[in-house]
Amino acid sequence: MQAPTQTSSRTRVDSFESPDFYCLDDLLTAEHKLVRSAVRNFVKREITPIVEEYAQRAEFPAQLVPKFGQIGAFGPTIPAEYGGGGLDQISYGLMTQEIERGDSGMRSCVSVQSSLVMYPIYTFGTEEQRRRFLPRLASGELLGCFGLTEANHGSDPGAMETNFIERSDYYLLNGAKLWITNGPIADIAIVWAKNDQGKIRGLIVERGMDGFTTNEIENKWSLRASTTGELVFQDVRVPKENLLPEAYGLKSALKCLDQARYGIAWGALGAAMECYEVARRYALERVQFGKLIASFQLVQKKLAEMLTDITQAQLLCWRLGMLKNEDKASTAQISLAKRNNIEMALRIAREARQILGGMGITGDFPVMRHLMNLESVSTYEGTHDIHLLILGAEITGIPAYK
Repeated sequence: MQAPTQTSSRTRVDSFESPDFYCLDDLLTAEHKLVRSAVRNFVKREITPIVEEYAQRAEFPAQLVPKFGQIGAFGPTIPAEYGGGGLDQISYGLMTQEIERGDSGMRSCVSVQSSLVMYPIYTFGTEEQRRRFLPRLASGELLGCFGLTEANHGSDPGAMETNFIERSDYYLLNGAKLWITNGPIADIAIVWAKNDQGKIRGLIVERGMDGFTTNEIENKWSLRASTTGELVFQDVRVPKENLLPEAYGLKSALKCLDQARYGIAWGALGAAMECYEVARRYALERVQFGKLIASFQLVQKKLAEMLTDITQAQLLCWRLGMLKNEDKASTAQISLAKRNNIEMALRIAREARQILGGMGITGDFPVMRHLMNLESVSTYEGTHDIHLLILGAEITGIPAYK
C-alpha cells in the first residue's frame, strides 16, 4: 500500500493538539492557556502553511516580524509600559514551545528579539534607551540581533577580539561577529566588545552607522528559514549614549543567554511534540503486511518512549518556569533543561523519521526539517558538551573549561 497522502505545504491543515499524558494543563492558569491557544492558532494560520516552502528556498519570511509583534511574541515578560506583555515566565515558555513547533528558525527570531535584545536593554540600559528602543522592538517595527560569538571564539566568548576605544563623544568599534541570528536584516545589534582596559561591555549599534555592515551566511543545511549572518565593524562611531551602562563583563552577556536558553528548553519540547504527533498519526494510517504499522510492537515501543520523553520534558519545563517566576532558577538548572530537552527532541525526531520511512525525508512532512534545525539548536547558545561541563562544575565545584 502507498504511503498516506499528505497535502502540499501550501494547503496542509495543521490540526495539532499537544499530548498531555500527566494532565499538566491542570497546573496552568487560565491566562497561560489563553496565551498558548492564541500562539498555537497563529502558528497554524501563519507559519505551518508557508514554512516548508521558505525552508526549501532558504529564505526567512520577514513578513512575520510585525505579526509576531501584533500577537505579543516580542518581549512578553517586559513590562507593558515599555511595550511588552508583562507576562510570567511560563507564558513565555509556552509561546516559544508553540512557535518552535512551527519552526526552530521562527522561535530563534523571537528568542533573540525578546531575550537577547529587549532583555539587555531593559536590564542594563538607561531609561532613555528603554523608551527609545523597547516599544518599537515589541511591535516589530525594529528587529534586533545579539553580537557575541566570533569566528574564532564560540564556546570561549571571553577571548573575543572585537574592541572599542573611547573618544571625546563616541566609541570607535572594530571587529566582527559570526553566526548571528537576524543579523543580515537587523535594525540594531547588541554588541559585546572589549574596551581599552580589556573589560567586556555592551553597546547598541544601529543600522546605518558608517562602517557597520552585515553579510548573510548561505548554504546552510539547518535553520534554512532563519536569517543568519556576520556583523562587521570597521571604525564604527557609536555614540556614548548607546553604551549599556549596567552591563559589566561577560557575566552580563551570559545572563542574557540564560534568558534565551530557558526559552530554547521549551521550544525544543514543541519541536518534539510536533514530530511525535506526526509519527503517531502516520502510524495510524500507514498499512504494511496487511495491517496498520501502529499495530507493530517496534512502532508502539517508539511511540511509548516518545511520549515518556515528552512528559518528562513537560514536567521539567513547568518546574523550571516556576523557579524562573520566583527568580530562583540557576544557570546550571537552565543548562540542564536546555541540554536535556534538545537531546530528547533530536531522539524523537530521528525515531519519527524512522516511522515515516522514506516519506520522512520529504518536505511533505516536517520531521526532517525539525531534525536538521535541532542540530543547530543543540550547538548555539552553549553546545551540548558545554552544558554538560556547566553541570559538572556545579556538581564538583571544579570548572573543567577553564
